[in-house]
Amino acid sequence: MDDMTTNQQNTPKSETVARSEELVDRFLDAIWMERGLSQNTLGAYRADLMTLGRGLSRQEKSIDKADKADLLAFIAGRVEGGAKPRSTARQLSSFRRFFRYIMREGLRASDPTADIEMPRIGRSLPKTLTEEEVEALLNAPNTEEPLGHRDRTMLELLYATGLRVSELINLRQSQINFNQGVLRIIGKGDRERLIPLGDESQRWLQDFIDGPRMEILLERQTDYLFPTRRGNRMTRQAFWHIIKRYAEKANIRNKLSPHSLRHAFATHLLNRGADLRVVQLLLGHSDLSTTQIYTHVARERLKDLHGEHHPRG
Repeated sequence: MDDMTTNQQNTPKSETVARSEELVDRFLDAIWMERGLSQNTLGAYRADLMTLGRGLSRQEKSIDKADKADLLAFIAGRVEGGAKPRSTARQLSSFRRFFRYIMREGLRASDPTADIEMPRIGRSLPKTLTEEEVEALLNAPNTEEPLGHRDRTMLELLYATGLRVSELINLRQSQINFNQGVLRIIGKGDRERLIPLGDESQRWLQDFIDGPRMEILLERQTDYLFPTRRGNRMTRQAFWHIIKRYAEKANIRNKLSPHSLRHAFATHLLNRGADLRVVQLLLGHSDLSTTQIYTHVARERLKDLHGEHHPRG
């Protein structure tokens, strides 16, 4: 095996595939001996691993040399090709078992699958809102009133940025940079991300800060961008009631969740041709496999729209 490792350098692609095949066969022999798996299961492992191996051969890499970036790129390609979360999860499980095996064999020191999240299976998204339903929801608040203006601004911001509800209600004025047109968000795991703001959402934010926000607060002070009429930070439950009230006013009959606008943000971007990796960054997902849950709508991309067009740009 050491000789093969040395000889792999500067080898043609066909030899790289041959090395991957040999390693996969050794792995399958080992797990068959250990676990007595069926031929169907072994065949599925082999298909998953050799699909990866053939993809890596284009970079003149054998499968044991794959790194995390290789695996994420492979998963992204499968997702964009229409693979379902269950299929991706099965492939990732195959890869994990394989890399643990070659680590035991001393062929590498680290597992490139260790930090890759499994796709969520069995947790389907609520039916996403159409763009027409989003427009109806955004138009539901009475913006002549300070609280209605606040609510419209919150809904605009959710749909323009894909923020989590927890990120929205905890937003502070200091996190907005109007000069650069971005929001600075600290998301899950204290990961920071910068989210671009379109002209529409910036206009609503600026108008809210310049007038209705001060009317809501009166003499009170708070760092939170969207205060309640008592001057406190809004709760998730309060915002959920707001969404339900406006959905009823807008005659939206689809069952909503507090994250319905986040889902709409992601699915509408994908429908309009946005790259999955761009949506991943905007949503703050650590891995593409989490973003994959949104791609069930991406197969029906609008044929007359092209490029990474933002719904509320």
